[in-house]
Amino acid sequence: MIRHCLRAVLPAASALLAVAILAAPLAAQQAKDKVTFRQCWLPRGDYAPIFVAVDKGFMAQEGIEVAKVLNGDGSANTVKLVGAGQFDFGCADGPTMAVGKSKGIPVTSLFMRNQNSPMALVSLKGSGIKHPKDLEGKTFGIFPAGSTHVFYQAVTKANNVDRKKIREVTVGVPYEQYLVQKRVDAVVGYVNAEVQELENKLGGEGTLEIVPGDKYGYEVYGTVMFTSDKLIKEKADLVRRFSRAYKRAVEYTAKNPEEAIDILMKHNPQANRQVMLKQLRADLKYTFFSKDTEKSGLGWQTEEGWRRTQDVLLQYGVTTERVPERQLFTNEFLK
Repeated sequence: MIRHCLRAVLPAASALLAVAILAAPLAAQQAKDKVTFRQCWLPRGDYAPIFVAVDKGFMAQEGIEVAKVLNGDGSANTVKLVGAGQFDFGCADGPTMAVGKSKGIPVTSLFMRNQNSPMALVSLKGSGIKHPKDLEGKTFGIFPAGSTHVFYQAVTKANNVDRKKIREVTVGVPYEQYLVQKRVDAVVGYVNAEVQELENKLGGEGTLEIVPGDKYGYEVYGTVMFTSDKLIKEKADLVRRFSRAYKRAVEYTAKNPEEAIDILMKHNPQANRQVMLKQLRADLKYTFFSKDTEKSGLGWQTEEGWRRTQDVLLQYGVTTERVPERQLFTNEFLK
């Protein structure tokens, strides 16, 4: 009786074992590393790459699932959160990341998306603000937690602006509304973000006075994609795969801006497609490319570029500590 039962059970057990053995490689193949990603601000055109990386399958092909992409409320907070391990990867203003690292936040840039800073002083046409010095006697909107505050400190010192002669008002998000409502005379804006938002609300091109920072002493790196030093140390292969997928997405975005914005809109349906596309085109025109990217590919960064960035931050008192440039970035994962 026992032998009869065993003969009945063994074939079924063998079949189950065979199924389990066959299923194991498939399960391993399907298992993906889950990561989280934080932007530094509200949706804009140059945020498309992370969504392109997901929708075009670049992340999946690297065995990665992007479980969460959240908007931000300023580069400084994004740097802190990624440094603390609350998000795996993020995008933030490069100078703000450098200031954070000088204060002990353990983060490293992996991809230089903006080869130069797109920040500028922005005011309404007819304001008379054509130079940083023209801020004296005006009301200025400050957002203390963001990269714009780093820019404001540097560009005013670089041009001998007496901040005691400026009425500084703290503004909230989105701070460009304060300019539209004429509650302030000027704000800091990105030429690839707030400028297009404002022009859309004010009636198009020619409605703003724009004073680009790079023409008045703020010659620094722009937006970076970065991670924590801990993740690099403990999961270097994951960082490499993520960086590879992200780079493919940026390259795809540069070649297919219309499609990239369509993908962005799927994840941010409340955004204005026309504005997002204008923002991305401004990025492609002014900030994505440089001599370094021509030589080594998109996202490349150099010690010289970071040295120049820190020179500005130190010279104008935004930070008092220089971080060794090699500790601020790595190109290792772009190779």
